[in-house]
Amino acid sequence: MHNKMRLRLAGFFGVVFSLVVASAHGEAPSTGFMQLPQADGGSVTVFYPSSDPENVFSQGPFRLSLASKGNPVKGNARLIVISHGSGGSPWVHADLARTLVKRGFTVALPQHHGDNYLDSSGPGPSSWSKRPQEVSMAIDVVAGYPPLAAHLSLDAVGVFGGSAGGHTALSLAGGIWSNPRFREHCDKNIAQDFSSCVGFITSLDGSWLDGLKMWFAKQVIAARFSDDSVHQYEDSRIKAAIAMVPYAADFVPESLSNPKIPLGLVIADKDVNQVPKFHVEAILNACAPRCEVVMRMPDAGHGAMLSPMPPLEPGSIGSTLLSDPPSFDRTQEIPELNQRITDFFIRNLLHQPKLDQQDFVRQ
Repeated sequence: MHNKMRLRLAGFFGVVFSLVVASAHGEAPSTGFMQLPQADGGSVTVFYPSSDPENVFSQGPFRLSLASKGNPVKGNARLIVISHGSGGSPWVHADLARTLVKRGFTVALPQHHGDNYLDSSGPGPSSWSKRPQEVSMAIDVVAGYPPLAAHLSLDAVGVFGGSAGGHTALSLAGGIWSNPRFREHCDKNIAQDFSSCVGFITSLDGSWLDGLKMWFAKQVIAARFSDDSVHQYEDSRIKAAIAMVPYAADFVPESLSNPKIPLGLVIADKDVNQVPKFHVEAILNACAPRCEVVMRMPDAGHGAMLSPMPPLEPGSIGSTLLSDPPSFDRTQEIPELNQRITDFFIRNLLHQPKLDQQDFVRQ
């Protein structure tokens, strides 16, 4: 049987399985929500199938329909960990989480230390070196909470991440990266990929100050990220990953030429924050055809990874880098993207044999 036919059959039976689970409860489950404490003082936000009714839940500017601390029910026994972007929060991935929950998944979002909406003290490589371990920690936290763990088998966990979270996903797929590659990329390409090197601190505006900004940024990068160590990480429980608009210029592309697990990529062609040719396209060129493009979005920018979209101050650097291009139809493309992401995980996780979760708590 051809590989493409196997994938189609696996996806078909996965969808059938998830529909059977939903019908066993009479209808698709509601989206439960709770936050579990992390050892470092943060929290893991969990969305999951629940039998309780949803109510409007307010968190900052977001109003979400959730069953807060609702009773967990059996879904498809699989966990997806979402790694948020730099300075991110769980709420900007709530629409994807809801789509995954409706198909039976439980979804966990760790709060990445020093690089979240409450604490932005350590973004960039400082955070990237910790994030994969924080994903493992999130799996452990869920495994250690019996009401959720009773419905899960953690031998095959999926990971999704966008931007800095995409960097996390690539690391967990077997990618190797280093500070020297980060410094080299910014030294050579800072004019074309400025925000990837400096974040949301400042931007180039075509004035005489641009040269000074680039010079100063290179000095800071050279001093702050002088460590030459090489980074790689593995968690045998993770069996599939999707990287959306990832920061990837610091990876050794050959390390992902044959990913250790099924790897999907999401490409936004109008991304001005992580310019595709330096990042996701470089990974695709290395791993194709042993990875797949889950979705290419010709009219999307970097902010397509966020849904619901947070309010952006007009004229701010964040607005420039994250706002949707005028030609991007969010109402049509984001639901399709979320379904494609869900389908990828159904194909690559639901056919895995389900074992007792207690055997997969990291020691």
